[in-house]
Amino acid sequence: MRVLGVIPARGGSKGVPGKNIKDLGGKPLIAYTIEAARDSKLDRCIVSTDDDEIASISRDWGGQVPFLRPAEMATDSAKALPAIRHALEMAEKEEGSTYDAVMVLQPTTPFRRAADIDEAIDMLKSTNADSVISVVDVEGHHPARMKYLEDGRLIDPPFCEAVENQPRQELRPMYLRNGVIYLTRKTVLLEGTFKGKDCRAMVMDSKRSINIDTPLDFQMAEFLVDKINLD
Repeated sequence: MRVLGVIPARGGSKGVPGKNIKDLGGKPLIAYTIEAARDSKLDRCIVSTDDDEIASISRDWGGQVPFLRPAEMATDSAKALPAIRHALEMAEKEEGSTYDAVMVLQPTTPFRRAADIDEAIDMLKSTNADSVISVVDVEGHHPARMKYLEDGRLIDPPFCEAVENQPRQELRPMYLRNGVIYLTRKTVLLEGTFKGKDCRAMVMDSKRSINIDTPLDFQMAEFLVDKINLD
């Protein structure tokens, strides 16, 4: 099974300006993902970007940027799927060969390891599933503890805890996509979905699940970068 890795890294981040190439622990954020992909079982990994600076820095760190993403696929409102399908199409056209699956590796989740990438590939092969998506336990942020607000009042949703302040250990475990890995078979991707009908979960710990979207997220990553063994 041939697997193409795609690192989507458009320019123009507003939450954290210059996020994808912002310095984290002495190297640009995107470098962590490039390095993990390089040491993994991926047959090839490319960076999909519309930004010349991101492209240049990615190449400096060993990333492949064989083309730039069209501007219309890099706006604030642009969906992820068309950009990934574009990357797949361009890579196959350039190589004159095809891939069986595509793995999306967001640069905003820097603490994945090559071993995590390999585990997802092995899981897809062994289960014959449509996709593998990485998740993390929601822990204390369980939906059963959430409330609606109506005129300033807290309203219990239908799925609320059985009793007020019910211990977390009594709640059915739930998981949140952490953004680290989306691995999808090509046939499923071309149907317009990353997930498909048979999606397997790769559960990861919370430390490796940091997903940088806000300045606070970046500060958290800065705190952890020297404390996480990425080997």
